[in-house]
Amino acid sequence: MFNRRLGLWILAFFFFNAPALAQGRNLPDFTQLVEQQGAAVVNIATTQRVRAQVQGFPLPFDESDPAFELFRRFLPQFPRLPGENGAPREAEKSLGSGFIISSDGYLLTNAHVVDGADTVSVRLTDKREFKAKVIGADKRTDVALLKIEANALPTVKLGDAARLKVGEWVVAIGSPFGFENSVTAGIVSAKGRSLPQENYVPFIQTDVAINPGNSGGPLFNMNGEVVGINSQIYSRSGGFMGLSFAIPIDVAMDIQQQLRSTGKVSRGRMGVVIQEVNKELAEALGLGQAAGAVVNAVERGGPAEKAGLEAGDVILKFDGKTITSSAELPRLVAASKPGSRAILQVWRKGKLREIAVLIGQMPDEGLSNIRPAQSKAPAVSSNRLGLLVSDLSSEQKRELGLDGGVLIDEVRAQAARSDLRAGDVIVAVISKGSTSEVKSAEQLNRLLNQFDAAANVTLLIRRGEMQTFVTIRPGQANGR
Repeated sequence: MFNRRLGLWILAFFFFNAPALAQGRNLPDFTQLVEQQGAAVVNIATTQRVRAQVQGFPLPFDESDPAFELFRRFLPQFPRLPGENGAPREAEKSLGSGFIISSDGYLLTNAHVVDGADTVSVRLTDKREFKAKVIGADKRTDVALLKIEANALPTVKLGDAARLKVGEWVVAIGSPFGFENSVTAGIVSAKGRSLPQENYVPFIQTDVAINPGNSGGPLFNMNGEVVGINSQIYSRSGGFMGLSFAIPIDVAMDIQQQLRSTGKVSRGRMGVVIQEVNKELAEALGLGQAAGAVVNAVERGGPAEKAGLEAGDVILKFDGKTITSSAELPRLVAASKPGSRAILQVWRKGKLREIAVLIGQMPDEGLSNIRPAQSKAPAVSSNRLGLLVSDLSSEQKRELGLDGGVLIDEVRAQAARSDLRAGDVIVAVISKGSTSEVKSAEQLNRLLNQFDAAANVTLLIRRGEMQTFVTIRPGQANGR
């Protein structure tokens, strides 16, 4: 009897609440967005001379596999093999997507889409094709500006990437694998993402399906506004795996404005190498919380050295903007106008101070003036951290530009779990806010013996042309 009443109650609940439940199950409708904005999305193809190689995206099979020929026939724009005996031939390939930002023919796409191209072709949704001129391309942000000779073209609406919210619906339109004007949708997974080797773009992460050919296409919000340029995916197979990254449209528009005006991008620089401040490093430096960017190295003669910045300084603010993560600092510095003055809030040896830096001009490609050590001095006995170290020779000190420091000859079992390695040079030791420069192997061992065995020890390390902080915990030093 009880089960019958429960069944009737459930049936009545669904009967009276069916309209509300159906409404809650409704998914967003993208049809109007696609109808209004799809015409401003274009397909981009390039031609270039190739020799003895296949151009295009990687495949999970090679030319000997029957699937290779089937795949090539199924996608007519898939690149052909070069001529026999390595003879060059012109190969056309559908590389990516783009979108029109002005009715007189300016388009945005990714720099890697047009990189190395001899000619660039743009195909509109109405099947018209135009030869495009590359006005400029910026590899650091992966943004390129193109121009075609046409008028009265459909254009996209531009949105504000800063107003995006995590969990918000977004839509991508592009040409994955050559399938023009394909529409995919998803949500914003995260904002302000930093990727390896990508220091100048706070990427928008989404789960929108992006594949080869989508590169350079627009990412729309539900208002039909472009909020980003689809640029990269994380993949172990070459295809979509749920992680896509887009360049915020405000970053792209700033780049295109500079490319349109001067054909190049001007960026500021300070001449420092920085590192993220983790919990252990914050404790070693006497900081209340893990924040800011710690300076590992200062370029000789650079803007930072002239301003008085030192290795071990933690930059907490740049022109009043708080640095919560080290990845934020390069973007702020790069966005600064060369020749302008910036005020830094710096944590140094337990005290806050302000330092004014005259921002320099970032070169196209910088050359480091730091050289690695080449020879070794006689080794000394292992210390309490399990490191076999030796004094630097006069030649090594001169090459590194150091007054002291010791060379790690061997990392033994006690410290094997740390990030230390043979060939590293220990420059300084930091513990509980106290910093001591290392002058010799003997002095280093005396310093280590003075520290509490239960305390973390942070070492400032010179590794090749870079400097970094490495923290060794008591468990690592004891081999646990």
